[in-house]
Amino acid sequence: MTDNSLLRLNGKRFRAGAYDKAVLPVGSTEYHGDHLPHGTDSLVAESLARAVSERVKGMLLLPTTPFGMSRHYASFPIAITLSNGTLIGLLKEVFASLDRHGLRRLLIINGHDGNIAAIEAATREYRVEHPEFKIAVLEAWWATAGKLLPEGTFEVWGGLGHAGEGETSMMRFVAPELVDMEEARGVVPDLPEHVEVKWLFEELTPYGVTGDPTKATAAKGKKMHEALVELLVSFVEEMDAAGWETGPVKQRRL
Repeated sequence: MTDNSLLRLNGKRFRAGAYDKAVLPVGSTEYHGDHLPHGTDSLVAESLARAVSERVKGMLLLPTTPFGMSRHYASFPIAITLSNGTLIGLLKEVFASLDRHGLRRLLIINGHDGNIAAIEAATREYRVEHPEFKIAVLEAWWATAGKLLPEGTFEVWGGLGHAGEGETSMMRFVAPELVDMEEARGVVPDLPEHVEVKWLFEELTPYGVTGDPTKATAAKGKKMHEALVELLVSFVEEMDAAGWETGPVKQRRL
């Protein structure tokens, strides 16, 4: 199996790889209860990115960004958090570095909800400034996985939650040796359906966990992982075939 990780490639092997696109996992380092490691978001994003890079021709696996915007989780030790401004700047400089070396097709796999706003701002701003640089983002794998799998796959809250059923299932598949199910516990917060309340995490749970991690299984994690990888591989192949062009906006008569 070819190792497409930039961290492990020397110059000769990089040139031989003829890379024309890259995948960037963006994670976080923050509390995930007593049953999951602090690097859960980073480990899941990296696992998905690695699996995609191994199946897509010419895709370079970039080093995982291990820190995100985690201030809203920082009441539980320990969170290493960036501000939105710092994360936006970091991402735009990564884009500029790739652009400088002719890698102008990028897939971002995000592992943490707190990163979504910064990724949105960084990608929109950079593309306006550099329209030749193409970017696609899987911004919330936990939500996408729930849509890809059959109804009834998850038992509680649609598998959602910070270190809940879905995320714990994914970790039981990705890194089972790091999961301590004896410590798994969480709560499902009572949140409004249509209007988003901007909470601090300690307002939702005393455990640093939302959802029900006790319902997690490696089998569910495997289904999530495989469905997401299949989706992303098909997406990138379709984008390659189209030259990463979205095409002209189609007008319709009113």
